[in-house]
Amino acid sequence: MFDNIKIVFHQGKQFIPNVQTAVVPGIFRGRPIISLEKVNEDELMAICPTEAITGNPVAIHLGKCTFCGECARCYPEKITFTKDYKLASNDPERLIIREGENKAVEVNPETVRKEIHRVLGRSLKLRQISAGGDNSCEMELNATNNVQFDMSRFGIDFVASPRHADGIVITGPISKNMAEAVQICYDATPDPKIIVLVGTDAISGGMFAGSPAIDRSFLDKYPIDLYIPGNPAHPLTIVNGLLDLTRKLK
Repeated sequence: MFDNIKIVFHQGKQFIPNVQTAVVPGIFRGRPIISLEKVNEDELMAICPTEAITGNPVAIHLGKCTFCGECARCYPEKITFTKDYKLASNDPERLIIREGENKAVEVNPETVRKEIHRVLGRSLKLRQISAGGDNSCEMELNATNNVQFDMSRFGIDFVASPRHADGIVITGPISKNMAEAVQICYDATPDPKIIVLVGTDAISGGMFAGSPAIDRSFLDKYPIDLYIPGNPAHPLTIVNGLLDLTRKLK
């Protein structure tokens, strides 16, 4: 008993009562802010290994960003990373952060399919597919259901079979070896079903974009319901994104 009390005193409270207002400790990099300060845009863009930064005006695409922080380190007067972990959206245009703007990234409720709210608003079961991922986003997805984040309290769970799922969650850039498996898993999921992309690799290909070893043709066939940026995506980003999509917090 005394040992348990010492552990609680040392580690603090694990459970997060409100995932909307939680504060991420440590060196977490969330939504960037780009100032209007003038810099050499060509040099700034050359820093980014995934071409997430574009110029005139300067913008960062969160679906391509690896959140390495190199741009902020070299140009602190231009780019700073906040601890805002609410980065998910169903609109890829909202993943682009432009200079001079300080807007939150959020789901556009007007473009969410009606059946998502009607059928999946109270319970959501997902089948996760690691399509050539490096296991980082996969570990964060596992963490969403630990005692600290406890995503299950909102009725959101991962299931073992696509037959029992309401949608699929894809991590990784989708390698050629996994392209057919992704399609099979999607086909086995009953309608209505959603597609969620988690992590930079899944959204844009990340560091593997343009590689002959990946096959992203699956993503050209179907609409994507939710993009969850991060490298890897933080559990709070994942939980808030799914809640925002299904309007559970409202």
